[in-house]
Amino acid sequence: MKLIRFGPKGHEKPGILWHEETRLDLSAFFEDWNTEFFAGDGLERLAMVVAQSQPFLGVVLPNERWAAPVARPGKVICIGLNYSDHAAESGMPVPAEPIVFLKAANTVVGPYDEVLIPRTSVKTDWEVELGVLIGKEARYVESIEAATAHIAGYCTSHDVSERAFQLERGGQWTKGKSCDSFNPLGPFLATPDEIVDPANLSMSLNVNGEPRQQGNTATMIFNPAYLIHYLSQFMTLEPGDLISTGTPPGVGLGMKPPQYLKAGDVVELEIEGLGCQRQLFANA
Repeated sequence: MKLIRFGPKGHEKPGILWHEETRLDLSAFFEDWNTEFFAGDGLERLAMVVAQSQPFLGVVLPNERWAAPVARPGKVICIGLNYSDHAAESGMPVPAEPIVFLKAANTVVGPYDEVLIPRTSVKTDWEVELGVLIGKEARYVESIEAATAHIAGYCTSHDVSERAFQLERGGQWTKGKSCDSFNPLGPFLATPDEIVDPANLSMSLNVNGEPRQQGNTATMIFNPAYLIHYLSQFMTLEPGDLISTGTPPGVGLGMKPPQYLKAGDVVELEIEGLGCQRQLFANA
């Protein structure tokens, strides 16, 4: 199943992507793809509704906005330096444990929404990441193997970053990650059965048509199941929480000399099996 949301900001409705191109409206059956939905065995109920009612579901008009595929998360948890080749690019050692920081939940926007460059920003950067959505509460998960049962799905996540805020303003990573619109998500959330091997997904990102990031989740140091097991020892992961699992090499900070985004730039990114995003960057 591929979950989508559509409609203007503040008035989004839930739906699914059917046969790769048709968006179907599920708002007559579900309020939203939110914490209550995932906590209440929503994916099982959704599968039954689609099996029984698919021919009668309304089709979303092509001009309807693509929203983030899930409602505003309770938490957005990010993992730093989680690709061995990105750690090498950054000149930093491979972490012995996951580097964890938070990104404000209100950064989440649609995959084609405009992204705002913060006032005073001179170092806004790009990062394509695999997003993992929690489907079942995870608290002191006993093993890595058991952690997979807590995954509701996967999606493309753009962890936009302001490097001066992140690295030069007191060393607070969250500060450089939480600006408005800094987490385009989607276009859809793919349930685990849709992704054959999350540990072997190609990833790419272009800026103004020029390739910047090329990578694969195969070089991820701590895989999604490990991260859920690990994080659950420190905090309770709730249904609807999002984990952004790190980025491959090719970020602007790592270029020589570094390069950053400016108003008018267009960023396009894709993860194999999880769709494409496209954002125009503009001044706030």
